Amino acid sequence: MTSTDTHHQTEDSGPDGYAAARLRLLTEKARSGPPRRSALAGLTDEWLAGLFAAGAPGTRGISLVAVGGYGRAELSPRSDLDLLLLHDGSAPETVTKLADRLWYPVWDLGLALDHSVRTPAEARKTAGEDLKVQLGLLDARHVAGDLGLTTALRTTVLADWRNQAPKRLPALRELCEERAERMGELQYLLEPDLKEARGGLRDATALRAVAASWLADAPREGLAEARGRLLDVRDALHLSTGRATDRLALQEQDQVAAELGLLDADALLRQVYEAARVIAYAGDVTWREVGRVLRSRSVRPRLRAMLGGGKPAPERSPLAEGVVEQDGEVVLARAARPDRDPVLPLRAAAAAAQAGLPVNLHAVRRMAAGARALPSPWPAEARQQLLTLLGSGRPTVDVWEAMEAEGLISLLLPDWDRVRCRPQRNAVHLWTVDRHLIETAVRASAFTRRVSRPDLLLIAALLHDIGKGWPGDHSVAGEVIARDVAARIGFDADDVTVVATLVRHHLLLVETATRRDLDDPATVRAVAEAVGSQSALELLHALTEADALATGPAAWSSWRASLVADLVKRVSAVLAGQAPPDLEAATPTAQHERLALEAVATGAPVLSLRAQTEPPAEPSDDPEPLGVELIVAVPDQPGVLPAVAGVLAMHRLTVRTAELRALDLPDGVDGSVLLLDWRVAAEYGSLPQAARLRADLVRALDGSLDISGRLAERDAAYPRRRGVVAPPPRVTVAPAASRHATVFEVRAQDAPGLLFRIGRALEDAGVGVRSAHASTLGANAVDAFYVTGPEGLPLPGEEAVAVARTLEETLRA
Repeated sequence: MTSTDTHHQTEDSGPDGYAAARLRLLTEKARSGPPRRSALAGLTDEWLAGLFAAGAPGTRGISLVAVGGYGRAELSPRSDLDLLLLHDGSAPETVTKLADRLWYPVWDLGLALDHSVRTPAEARKTAGEDLKVQLGLLDARHVAGDLGLTTALRTTVLADWRNQAPKRLPALRELCEERAERMGELQYLLEPDLKEARGGLRDATALRAVAASWLADAPREGLAEARGRLLDVRDALHLSTGRATDRLALQEQDQVAAELGLLDADALLRQVYEAARVIAYAGDVTWREVGRVLRSRSVRPRLRAMLGGGKPAPERSPLAEGVVEQDGEVVLARAARPDRDPVLPLRAAAAAAQAGLPVNLHAVRRMAAGARALPSPWPAEARQQLLTLLGSGRPTVDVWEAMEAEGLISLLLPDWDRVRCRPQRNAVHLWTVDRHLIETAVRASAFTRRVSRPDLLLIAALLHDIGKGWPGDHSVAGEVIARDVAARIGFDADDVTVVATLVRHHLLLVETATRRDLDDPATVRAVAEAVGSQSALELLHALTEADALATGPAAWSSWRASLVADLVKRVSAVLAGQAPPDLEAATPTAQHERLALEAVATGAPVLSLRAQTEPPAEPSDDPEPLGVELIVAVPDQPGVLPAVAGVLAMHRLTVRTAELRALDLPDGVDGSVLLLDWRVAAEYGSLPQAARLRADLVRALDGSLDISGRLAERDAAYPRRRGVVAPPPRVTVAPAASRHATVFEVRAQDAPGLLFRIGRALEDAGVGVRSAHASTLGANAVDAFYVTGPEGLPLPGEEAVAVARTLEETLRA
């Protein structure tokens, strides 16, 4: 190159020429997004290369290196220039002069500059001491000067990173978690920091660093697009404000939306939230995989030494039909067929949430690839698994997000798409609409002991704001949607009406309590007419509190709680006259009488185990029965309830519903028979043979089978997993529920052997079980036991309270 050519290049690459070209590029509407960022990086490269050539023509042993975002060629309009002047140490004076020739023109243009001057050894040492420096060097890119010097540094830094990854990655994870704690979650913030918040650009960069370590890789589907979307928003933010900022402030969102050609600020936030959700989910999966790999590396040498080499097979522990636990994650069993088992996604999600475990990414994707829409109405098992998922407390959130990330939630609940990532422009709200609905279900799961129908509470919690995706009053729109969804899920007509009522009036109690005169009888009457029944009022009270707690700390207080409780008390008094009459005993069927007569004749238990393989001949409004029908007739004697429940628990049969009552025998037949009509389901695998159940039941009743010991042995062999922390059990005495017996209501977390423990506790208390009505709603057991004293009469008030307290303490132990 001649001196004249060098002079012309220097003139063209001067600050005025670069500034003009830069301005033209940024105001060129036809070019935006990745092309503009790349073109801006290229233009800056050309300018800096010209400055370098003018300051150190023909010099070897010096190079100019772009790092960080500039190294990735991702320059936003107001991005910093991250530069490293690399040299071999042979010409320090030349390096000093060259640095001045490079840095001052950048400062003169008002551009932010992050610069350093180092030898390769110094750069490597600094990277080893400062994780952020090492991350920046992973994206090092040659701009000018000695290419070999830059290439050698890149190779060395990358090798160091891979060698040190087992130590550096945990530190990087801590940095990400600390930043998330400080900056919040991008996908929920009304004024998010696009770079620093969780799910933002910093996290995307961290995922690139993990991939460079070769220890793990992030899920790539949609990740590049999500990252690109956040960069586009940051570009528009820089252009519309003229400032180097990453915070998307409320007053600037409309302008940024217009810059991007979006309808409004809500459309902008939804795109930001969608992108952040993809990045955050990819981070969860990636860091989980990093942890698994590092644990495996630390354990494997010891295992090899013990086992003499070879790779041990991973342990797989069954959780549900088609679902197992492996390496701390929920995966599909080898025989699982997602294309033939439409309930499998819900069953896997419920099992994961109950165990407090994440769902393996490949398992979710396999289910999503083979998933089929459920029939309408849903099968009973699908409804049951959804309720279990919703009732699992805090673990529900992560499991739901994993399912949602792969489109399974939208397949199950198409109406969900309208609330997905929808912002709530209210300072009281902490979450987007969809996350608020899940948070409400999480809060409601803690109140399931307070209501007689926790299943309806959980569904109403999930759907109460579903109308926010539609124009008009979201409560009115939501009532229509909730009615359709509840019917599709498989609730009967009466339950659908209750759910629709709860959604329509989910704000009624708190708004009335805080905005109306509760001493005005018309106020209370209006609420009573809207609610309609004591059971609906009970549900609405719990939903009101769950909704407020899930909104944010400003939405609920002891003052609001007291006002709502006062209103509920007044409305309950108005509705007190509408209490339902006592239920009459069900008429025995011919099969019931046949089994009862056989039990009397043999003096031993008789049972029938029958699966319902065909749908009912005629439509029915009754709730769909669950599981397999088990009918047991037993000569009346003490200990029947714990004996039957214990034998079923031993055989890993889950009790879905249970009825126990004394059966009137035909005239002329002496004796008394207890009839148990239950619905049971195998936890996994096939059902046991009826003959084995009967043989064990005979032994349980004559005392030769130690059920407690057998169950304790099994529990010791399979220790409980750390999963959902359930609310404590609750036992209450239902006032004036029956003139002939004392009624205990038990609400507890469903678990193997629960009915056995309840039955044994009642036997130990010296009371007789006149009838029992047990049901499982999601993860909750809701049971009623009609008991009498030795004389066959209801228990005195104080004695009833004492028995209830003892039973509750037994279940808490």
